[in-house]
Amino acid sequence: MKTDRRRFMIQTSLAAGSVLAVNSLVAYRRASAASASLRADMGAGGYGMIQPVESNNTGEKLLELPKGFQYTVIGREGDKMSDGHATPARHDGMAAFNVRGELRLVRNHEINNRIGAEGAAIGGGSAYDPLAAGGTTTLVIDPKTRAIKRDFVSLSGTLHNCAGGPTPWGSWVTCEETIFGAARRTDSRGREVGGFAKPHGYCFEVPASADAAVAAAPLKAMGRFVHEAIAVDPRSGIVYETEDTGQAGFYRFLPEKRGQLASGGKLQMLAIRNRPAFNTSTGQKAGEPLSVMWVDIADPDPAGAETDPSSVYKQGLERGGATFSRLEGCWYGQGKIFFTSTNGGEKRLGQIWEYEPRGKNEGILTLLFESPDAEQLDRPDNICVSPRGSVVICEDGDGEQFVRGLTRDGRVFDIARNIMPGFEASEFAGATFSPDGETLFFNLQGAGVTVAVWGPWKDGAL
Repeated sequence: MKTDRRRFMIQTSLAAGSVLAVNSLVAYRRASAASASLRADMGAGGYGMIQPVESNNTGEKLLELPKGFQYTVIGREGDKMSDGHATPARHDGMAAFNVRGELRLVRNHEINNRIGAEGAAIGGGSAYDPLAAGGTTTLVIDPKTRAIKRDFVSLSGTLHNCAGGPTPWGSWVTCEETIFGAARRTDSRGREVGGFAKPHGYCFEVPASADAAVAAAPLKAMGRFVHEAIAVDPRSGIVYETEDTGQAGFYRFLPEKRGQLASGGKLQMLAIRNRPAFNTSTGQKAGEPLSVMWVDIADPDPAGAETDPSSVYKQGLERGGATFSRLEGCWYGQGKIFFTSTNGGEKRLGQIWEYEPRGKNEGILTLLFESPDAEQLDRPDNICVSPRGSVVICEDGDGEQFVRGLTRDGRVFDIARNIMPGFEASEFAGATFSPDGETLFFNLQGAGVTVAVWGPWKDGAL
């Protein structure tokens, strides 16, 4: 049975060290060979079998976790926040920050009302577009009890805020996964969309230190397309961006002024050297390094983007840019950028990629893991890199929903399973560790809750 195989786990010890062992080509090949047949070792991260656990503060059984782990439920949809607003729905991408000694979460709300509507904005007067219902909230957390001390809307009037990413200078960049605007039209599903006061499809920056909703300003030089996530290389200040479409590009933004994204910069798309318009979706081998170059996007905010979501992608493709299948999660760690292709691979069950910058216009792209079976990994979405260098993966597949880990030697293991009654198929989102590495936060999106998980992380890969 599917569940029985997942729960049959083998304890294994992991080598110490802070660098992914998948950096080794030998390890890549070993992981690739091992994934050729279904393994019943989904506990190989060192934490053991997952089992139902009650929440410390509500008594609900929402998660299966390994023995010794605990969690609290916070930030529930509909709860009244400190600023008087109700907690919005559709919790998604998220990051944790230390702000003047306070533990803070900045959290996305992936709300897309599709048609502009008066009163839709979650935060009132400071909204970028008063007709749009997405945005972000900020939660100040007690690091000992994992309870909310205060919470409030920190960005209002944006749309379909899916993921994003933290910056080294203490802010959250939230990304709109839509290109809707003023034009009213019928979308590919036959639904009427549009009628908004402002154009959408941009990135917005939210300082983690903000104590109220910020004045939202679209970062237009970073592109207008169906955004998903970003990751910043702290050494260079370069921002990497993913695009969540069936034919997607992987981008980087070179800011004119480091740490000042609003000052403008140059948008580029990844291309495989000597292989123009290369398609990464199929035919790839784990561990095989691909030499990368970057091609310029002449117009990152094209006039036609509102009716043609692929306007930016097509510019890169014409210059030889590479194609991926639905790029979602993106995170910086250990000098590299990790990102997910949710529908990539021979089985269309997902790929985990690693990009290592080398020089101004060069780098190495490597496939770390491609799912051979939904038992091991079913459409990876949001990710983060753990304090010790392993990758935490939120699934967005069919049926059962897991938070998974990718070990330093390329094995996938279970961290958590959603067993919330009535929401068992609700995807996980927004995985992020607290700055001290003690707490892993993530969201159950459909249920509209955030959870804080802690336990003996030192006993395993995370």
